[in-house]
Amino acid sequence: MKRYLIIFLIPLFALAQTPTKIPTRERGATPTNNQQQDQQPESKLLEVSGEKPPITDYLIISQDRDTTYVDTTLSMVKDYKFNYLRKDDFELMPLHNVGRPYNELGKSSDLDVLMPSIGAQGRQIAYLGIDDIYDYHVPTPLTELYFRTAINQGQQLDAFFANNISPGFNFTIGYKGIRSAGDYVNTLTSTGIFKFTSSYVSKSERYRMRLHTIFHQLEQQENAGLDPASLQGFIDGDDDFNDRGRLEPNTDDAISMLDGKRIYIDHDYELIGHKDSTSYASLRLYNTMFFEDQFYRYDESSASNQYYGESFTTSGLKDQSDLEQGKIEVGASFDHHILGYFKAGLARQAYNYGYDRVINLSNGDQITNRLVGELYQFNGSFEKRIGAFDVKANTGINIAGDLTGQFINGTASYQLKDATVNAGLEISSRAPDFNYLLFQSDYVNYNWQNSFNNIETQRLSFNIESDKWIDASVSLTTIQDHVYFSQQEVTEDDGSGGVTVTGFNATPVQFEEDIAYLKVKLHKDVKIWRNFGLDNTIMYQSVAQNQDVFNVPDLTVRHSLYYKDELFKKALKLQTGITVKYFTEYYMDAYDPVLGSFITQNTDELGGFPMVDFFVNAKIRQTRIFFKLEHLNQLIASGDNYFSAPRMPYRDFSLRFGIVWNFFL
Repeated sequence: MKRYLIIFLIPLFALAQTPTKIPTRERGATPTNNQQQDQQPESKLLEVSGEKPPITDYLIISQDRDTTYVDTTLSMVKDYKFNYLRKDDFELMPLHNVGRPYNELGKSSDLDVLMPSIGAQGRQIAYLGIDDIYDYHVPTPLTELYFRTAINQGQQLDAFFANNISPGFNFTIGYKGIRSAGDYVNTLTSTGIFKFTSSYVSKSERYRMRLHTIFHQLEQQENAGLDPASLQGFIDGDDDFNDRGRLEPNTDDAISMLDGKRIYIDHDYELIGHKDSTSYASLRLYNTMFFEDQFYRYDESSASNQYYGESFTTSGLKDQSDLEQGKIEVGASFDHHILGYFKAGLARQAYNYGYDRVINLSNGDQITNRLVGELYQFNGSFEKRIGAFDVKANTGINIAGDLTGQFINGTASYQLKDATVNAGLEISSRAPDFNYLLFQSDYVNYNWQNSFNNIETQRLSFNIESDKWIDASVSLTTIQDHVYFSQQEVTEDDGSGGVTVTGFNATPVQFEEDIAYLKVKLHKDVKIWRNFGLDNTIMYQSVAQNQDVFNVPDLTVRHSLYYKDELFKKALKLQTGITVKYFTEYYMDAYDPVLGSFITQNTDELGGFPMVDFFVNAKIRQTRIFFKLEHLNQLIASGDNYFSAPRMPYRDFSLRFGIVWNFFL
């Protein structure tokens, strides 16, 4: 990792900043309601001599070229995002330690994907995909530092530096590092993510380029939860187990690692361009390329046969799956003031997933080593304002190759006086992730090779965004041929003719019946009296299914009662209050470290406990300070029946502190 830092830092720190030109946004892309005020005039040149530019000139550009600006305000939204993921985790339930996977309280999926991922979805939540990378366009150097304490011992750091070398060339260097010991045996986490991004717009604005390269190392110790005796002692609130380090885990020497690196470039050139006060037209040729290499590894010094079942070897277990993939796409976009915005391209995507061995099972089955293939794809999109409606549509299809798949989605939005109304329809057919199709392990029961049907998904959604009234979203999703991991019991003879459950493993299953999933989510921040407010989020979910294979809580709520004020002649902004989060009992998914994925179980209903946090947040200039007492009610709870997943307790009461500090030079 150090050599990558040296390569990028040496030439860049020698260069001084100059005024930057704001990049032209795709004309056909309609900004969201919150982004419309953030758009800057095309070709505006920022003068930075003299007084500092306004904060609205420090722009953040998404992969879809939607533009917002750096926000240093203090609000409940910022409090909800002050966590490991740096986003609101209302629909997520974190496992005990920082940097570990999150259980899903609400299900979501990307329906615009044509190729499977490597799997290990429990670990992928912290992995930054292409759409998670943002470009910064800044008139002067910008630095952001995020720091927060961890669990037991350790700390979190997330920092980036953005600058420009010339009026059209901006770059960003960032690093995210976490090390947290955790309270339980063998739960240490360690994260290292380095990223470099750059973007360039020529003086004529005919040529545009954006590039990023990123390196991930996400490592964590795995204990597979508490063993039966410790689990019962925890639930009973036995004083002998108040020291969490004394609770025995199911595994005490296992480590998993998700590692990946990617280089990505997207550039285009305007062949025909025309613009005046009444009309415009633009024809651009574009090219997108990326290469990515990922692997997920599970290591264990001694086999945990009692928990996972029989193994091929008793020591030095090492399971590693890897995926290499690359994609090249070429196409054209056409933007016209009457016809709208069109984009179409052809792509070739190659993949190589698997292992470096072939396994012959005792029943005569052979597990192959690799899934290698290529896909030829068509991608297209359309955007236009039709009357009072902003209409968008996207489609993609594997027209040839080793995997079938297609998607189409469309949205229509309407701007009212005090609200934005949006309706959408998405249809998707895609192959399951690779670890459902092929998996190898030193544990006998974790070896399979399947030919599953594509997962067919349809989703109808309706959204309202309104600061005056309410934010509401309703979605109805239907799924056919759902694929999931099913929890299987590991048993042994108890000596009296019966069996005792000693552990659990998993097997992939395709559910052939239909699933209908309704999700309704409401949010409103209400001003109660003077400086007091109440921020409310409620999510209701219902699933129609013949078996419990798609499990979510019926109700999830979060309420924050807060007080905010400005003190010391408005030099300090204060925000303090209490947040309560609660979700009803349900068959919560279990976490399987061998797969790095969550698995479906139908034996333990968990949940039904509140999580109460007390917080004091402050802002001094561009520095935001966060102080929180997490899970405060655990100090007075009778018994310990709070879990993030089966056999995995949620974190105890803890005091957390951190800051987010922005520097504008």
